[in-house]
Amino acid sequence: MVKISIIIPVYNDSVYVTQCIQSVLNQTLKEIEIVCIDDGSTDDSARLIERMMQGEERIVLLQQRNQGPGIARNEGIRKAKGKYVAFLDADDYYLETEALEKMYCACEENHVAVCACLRWCINGRIVK
Repeated sequence: MVKISIIIPVYNDSVYVTQCIQSVLNQTLKEIEIVCIDDGSTDDSARLIERMMQGEERIVLLQQRNQGPGIARNEGIRKAKGKYVAFLDADDYYLETEALEKMYCACEENHVAVCACLRWCINGRIVK
């Protein structure tokens, strides 16, 4: 059972997308799927995602013409199989490997449908 589908809209994020996806793959919660929506990128973003997909069945790549991140997220929601959905921008990443597990447990234990977390790291320093 997929516990969380992580939706990642991608548009010309080849500089960041590998680190972003790797931060999800490194999570302690393993019952996940990573739904990447290439929103018409003109750089190597899709190729980098395809490379990460090799041997990793939890990554799904959808491709569409450029329509913006909102439409890309909606497409990801339509394809998601998880009990919960998480959103992550392609130029962001999870600082803690337990982030998804903590959010999943919080939702389950408190019987809530929505959970959020936020940490900012600027120049290697956590500021919030």
